[in-house]
Amino acid sequence: MPAAIALCVILAALAVFQLALALGAPIGHFAWGGQHRVLPPRLRIGSAVSIVIYAIIAALALDRVGIIDVVSDTVSTVGMWIVFGYFVLGIPLNSISRSRAERFTMTPVVIVLALLSLLIALG
Repeated sequence: MPAAIALCVILAALAVFQLALALGAPIGHFAWGGQHRVLPPRLRIGSAVSIVIYAIIAALALDRVGIIDVVSDTVSTVGMWIVFGYFVLGIPLNSISRSRAERFTMTPVVIVLALLSLLIALG
């Protein structure tokens, strides 16, 4: 259960970050390859979609550890393994970003998210 809570706290912080990006905050150098200080409209939409994805991941994690019950055990188990794979894929993608800020901020974050999602997936 602590891993799911920690995962949700990090995802909530990332959701606030993505909301700021979607609303035009000049912090784009931390995301989406760091090419834009203020994101263009298509990437702002991507940031908004990210918030929805984070909410789905949080729901899966909380369901997997039994805090909520919104999907079957099979869905939450398989879903968390998919989430683990998603975060593992994010490690090299963030680490090769052209943006130094993104590399040194988001790579450690996604490593922690991958480890937490692994713990949750393992049950």
